[in-house]
Amino acid sequence: MAATGRKHLVRDFNHFITCYLCRGYLIKPTTVTECLHTFCKSCIVQHFEESNDCPKCGIQVHETNPLEMLRLDNTLEEIIFKLVPGLREKEEQQELEFWKKNQPRENGQEKCQRIGPPDGGGDGDAGGGEDGDGGGNDDYHRSDPQIAICLDCLRNTGQSGESTVTDLMKRFIRCSSRVTVGTIKKFLSLKLKLPSSYELDVLCNGEIMGRDHTLEFIYMTRWRLHGENTYPMVLEYRPRIDFG
Repeated sequence: MAATGRKHLVRDFNHFITCYLCRGYLIKPTTVTECLHTFCKSCIVQHFEESNDCPKCGIQVHETNPLEMLRLDNTLEEIIFKLVPGLREKEEQQELEFWKKNQPRENGQEKCQRIGPPDGGGDGDAGGGEDGDGGGNDDYHRSDPQIAICLDCLRNTGQSGESTVTDLMKRFIRCSSRVTVGTIKKFLSLKLKLPSSYELDVLCNGEIMGRDHTLEFIYMTRWRLHGENTYPMVLEYRPRIDFG
């Protein structure tokens, strides 16, 4: 006897696609590598502001910096967007509205560079200045919400390679809010002409940022939470410190 097919409803999968913390659908699902429990990215980051333990099983994720043990699950995100009609569009619209409200107009700061293709110029320019919007048909995420940041060199760290890491000629950069810290590190290495093996730390408010953190994520969870902070967001860089 052939088995009769049964249509599954979205709620049949809710146990797998909802966040333990906020009880909503997982947005930017992020997995704790120590126990493989998954939460919304913003939910788990806010939880780790107060605790180093997994909120679901209670295991200690990391003694000092549990954010280093988080990994985005892009595959699960795509599955959720396919299962839940209209969720992707709703999130994208909310993100656009957020950046429209939180990104002030130009205020006379130094002209911003744009982070573009790695081979955009003969001397390593990253798409800034005159060719920011010209040449080529590739998008390079220019339709994404944009954010302006200031990159400051952190000095007096006592590191042997401190003299190698200097200030940028142009500290202010405008780029996609989805750019990651890893991309910022590559940009800095290119502009400062650092060896490929040279490692940098990127910090916000004195805290080292993980290479998978996006600028949007840092802005919402680190920068804007400090009421005295102004726009643009300031990120500091220094030679990487090996704590052994």
